[in-house]
Amino acid sequence: MKTLYVSDLDGTLLGSDQRMSDFSIRTINELSESGMLFTYATARSWYTAHKVTEGLEVRVPLIVYNGIFTCDNSTGRIMSCHTFGEDVQAVLDDIFATGNIPVVYAMVDGRERSSYILDRSNAPTRNLILSRSDVRLRSVETIEQLRAGEIFYITCIDSADVLLPIYEKWRDTYYCVYQKDIYDGSQWLEIMPAGCSKANAIGELKQRLGCDRVVVFGDGVNDLPMFMAADEAYAVANAVPKLKAAATGVIGGNNEDGVARWLLKHC
Repeated sequence: MKTLYVSDLDGTLLGSDQRMSDFSIRTINELSESGMLFTYATARSWYTAHKVTEGLEVRVPLIVYNGIFTCDNSTGRIMSCHTFGEDVQAVLDDIFATGNIPVVYAMVDGRERSSYILDRSNAPTRNLILSRSDVRLRSVETIEQLRAGEIFYITCIDSADVLLPIYEKWRDTYYCVYQKDIYDGSQWLEIMPAGCSKANAIGELKQRLGCDRVVVFGDGVNDLPMFMAADEAYAVANAVPKLKAAATGVIGGNNEDGVARWLLKHC
């Protein structure tokens, strides 16, 4: 049977240092060379994911932005893309009304851009912006400029008091992920077009590749939908209890090359 293997990145395939180990890279590359169909699904963009997985030679399309894009690992070429309609402006109205200035991801003039207003952003949002250095970054001066282009992703970082009401209002309309960052504990709200998720992107990829089964690996609550859709689902040892309860089994942790060691044993 033809099987597709899909791993989350942060907290799963990546160690606590936000890098893949040499062992994991070497193991997955060798197994892929032998015919294993492996990819990863992440909330990261191709730009940031490519940096932290440097040396990984994945031949299957990557799933990035929580399923909004699939793209080529080597070049970053976008193979499929989902965007909001004009109704997303109502979501932005609600966010701006709280005083939060989000990072807005959109295709602007045919280019993938991450737009922000640095001097009006709160401290954790500024930290996010300043931690990144890639060609997508687009500094703007006004809220109207943040609304430009074909928007596909909105990232808000703030207190639960600010973000939870927005999440509760829009979670049934769009794909919303409300969770704390695994590295610094800050509260995030990510809003994406309806129908976009890691699980849906994996289903599309499974069909495109003609696979019979899907095996997934994860660590967080946001991995639950892909766990529910998979034939087998493995939680790393450091995963949240809710994900472990939904898993086929629990494997070694992200700092122990848990995913790579499982693949080496079973593929």
